[in-house]
This record gives sequence, C-alpha cells and structure tokens, in this order.
Amino acid sequence: MVQFPAGAATPASIVDALDALAGHPPKARASFAEGRCVRGTYIPSDRAPEITRSQSFTKPSRVLARFSVSGGDSKAADTDNRGLRGFSFRLGGEDHRSHMLLQSAPVHFARTLDQMLAYLKARMPGPSGKPNMKKVKAFSAANPETLHQANYIAALPLPGSFAGTTYWGVHAFPATSSKGETRFIKFKVAPVGADVTLTGDQARAKSADFLYDDLKNRIAKGDVRLNVMALLDRPDDPVMDVTIRWPDEDARETVRLGTIVITGVEADEACDASIFSPATLAEGIAHPPDEIFAARRAAYVISLGKRR
Repeated sequence: MVQFPAGAATPASIVDALDALAGHPPKARASFAEGRCVRGTYIPSDRAPEITRSQSFTKPSRVLARFSVSGGDSKAADTDNRGLRGFSFRLGGEDHRSHMLLQSAPVHFARTLDQMLAYLKARMPGPSGKPNMKKVKAFSAANPETLHQANYIAALPLPGSFAGTTYWGVHAFPATSSKGETRFIKFKVAPVGADVTLTGDQARAKSADFLYDDLKNRIAKGDVRLNVMALLDRPDDPVMDVTIRWPDEDARETVRLGTIVITGVEADEACDASIFSPATLAEGIAHPPDEIFAARRAAYVISLGKRR
C-alpha cells in the first residue's frame, strides 16, 4: 500500500506523494518521467519587445528542450489518452537565460498546495492496488475545479505527435516591455501548422513509443517548428487561480514572441543532468504570483536531489 506524507502540504510532501503514487521508481522525475531531449534554435519575432524586454525572448539563441508524457512512470505508453504531454525548454544566453514549462492543457489540477496534496491522497491505492473510487468521486464533488484539467483532456483526441501538439503555460507571468510597461501574459507554444491527432482506431494501431518515433522522423525531415506565443491579459483576469482559464481565452489577442526550430535529438543525459527550473527567468519576465508556481520553484530542486 502506498504511504503518503502526513501533515500540511509542502513542496517536499508533494514530491513524496507523486513519487509514492508512481511506486517509488528509482532516479525518476516525480512527474513527466518519460521524456525525450532535443536541441534547436530560437528565432525572435520583431514584436517580441512589445511584450517583454527579456533578452531570452528578444534575441536569437540555442535551445535545449524536452518533450514528455505526464506521470511518474518512465515507461508510460504514449497511447494513454488520460495523460498530458509536456514541453519544457531553455533559451537565452548565460546572462539572460529563461526556462519554460508547458503542458497540453491550459489549466492545472489544483488551486492550492493543500488541495494538490489532498487530490493525490484521494487517489492512494488500496490493498487491491487500485484507488478507492468512492473516495475519488467524493473529493471531486467537493472540489469540482480539480476536474477542469481532466475534462479538457477527455474532450480532445489523442495527440499524434509531440511536434504537432499545442502546449500551455497555466500561470500568469508579469511581462515588462521595452517601454517599461508591465502586464500579465500566458505562454502558449503551438506547432507551425495544424495539431496532429489520432482517432481511437489509429491510436490502437500505434506502438507504446510512437511519439518518439514520430519526433525522430520529423526532425530528420527538418520540419519541427513551434511558435512561442503570448496571450495578453484583460482587466480583472484571474491571475491567482491556475485551475481556470481566462475568459474567452481561445479568442483573445496573442503576439508571437518567436519560433523554436528543433534541429536534432540530444542524449537524455543532457536534459536529466539538471532541471528545467521554473524559477529561472531573465529580467523582463517575472515570477507568477500564484501559490502553485511558488511551490514548483522548490519542488523541482527537491525532485532533482531525490533522483541523483
């Protein structure tokens, strides 16, 4: 039976809970354990300075990135349609580096750290090795906002390509422009071209590792390009709650900050040697004010220490 940490939620207790739910895999990430490391370049757009003076987004640079599948199982099947796809990347120079962490849903599954720990505890496997669904349903009924992410995933077809998936940053980042004006933005990374999805029959015919095979094939053809977009805020947007979207978010104004061009596959060690730290943001992009982001800054460091 999985044993969860007791007491009030902390970044360390969240990492322990995620690790426990995954069955304590050795030297694995607490979440998004399965992943593939790639390299590329970032080409800024002429409009980037309108949104941020951060040189990591306004100057060309090399990029190290990682595509991933959510969960603590490093051998998770790519055909599981209940999980998220992740895209993390580092860009900028040594003196203006930024790390970004995005996922294939625009919301997180918990608003606060205590709610996140309670969500994980509710899914604790019992003697049968499976969670008590009555407990899960009771928690969901009392915390309906924790269903927003799962409902978003369930409404979409299975992603058919790491390179053909749209990724979202769930946090609201204060961005300061070249003119010194600050506003909140959300990050969105979208493929140049349409998203690639699969029907149920197509998914059943795929191998467990088909996303990586597809990625390698696309890189070999040289057509992996992803646009980095900024979604612009409006007055009274909810910037503290990561379980809800901004009103009319899909239709609101966006600015293309630049384009990431993936040029090759890197050894996994290049991404596993350290972390993509949400705390690393070059001046011009500030830390979001919500509680989940503050916890992530510590949790990623703790997770790295546990897998070394």
